[in-house]
Amino acid sequence: MNRIEAAFQNKKAFIPFITAGDPSLEVTQELVIRMAEAGADIIELGIPFSDPVAEGSVIQDADYRALSGGVTTDKIFDMVTRIRKVSNVPLVFMTYANPVYTYGTDHFMDNCKKAGIDGIIVPDVPYDEKTELQPYCEKYGITLISMIAPTSRERIHRIAKEAEGFLYCVSSMGVTGTRNEIGSAAEDMIRQVKEVKDIPCAIGFGISTPEQAKRMSGFSDGVIVGSAIVKIIAGYGKDCIPHVVEFVRGMKETM
Repeated sequence: MNRIEAAFQNKKAFIPFITAGDPSLEVTQELVIRMAEAGADIIELGIPFSDPVAEGSVIQDADYRALSGGVTTDKIFDMVTRIRKVSNVPLVFMTYANPVYTYGTDHFMDNCKKAGIDGIIVPDVPYDEKTELQPYCEKYGITLISMIAPTSRERIHRIAKEAEGFLYCVSSMGVTGTRNEIGSAAEDMIRQVKEVKDIPCAIGFGISTPEQAKRMSGFSDGVIVGSAIVKIIAGYGKDCIPHVVEFVRGMKETM
């Protein structure tokens, strides 16, 4: 059993997202360690990119701040290596096709393995094109995490059948960001997945309150929260760590 699989064993997984390098790599490193101590089961690290098509304004702004601060993929790998000396929390990269291909896919996955990254999510590489990444992920033991959305429809069964690690279930259409209401589409998607394969399903996009997290975890295996945390980081800057830790602990306790 790998670290990602273990994160879902007999519990609901809370998965926070943060942008690597916002407000600095030093703060990101400390956030990862402290969020894990506060109960985060898997941590999603966004590699900042200039054209993050799946992201709303909150995470777009975080990407801009990180890139403006001089963050590079190599510096993020170095940070993960340092984290691995003190923490065993599962770490998943959220990135886009362009940064991976520009870096060199084989070289990127090799460095993921060396640094201690467990999985990767690439939202702009659709299921039908995942062979662009899958062989390299398999070569280096990196879990390629698939996404499904309300528009997946008849493709849900096919995606679920081949999924590994966990399925990232997009709660509603649109880009990332907090929402007041989250529809029932995610519950129906998860039901369809479980008809095909008993793989953990984590819901993301729009979840920002403990009440929403508790409701989503009632029918899913995990909850992913990004924009709400990135907002806290934007508001407090380098002083954000205790505020993020408090948020993570509260979400995990509620779930």
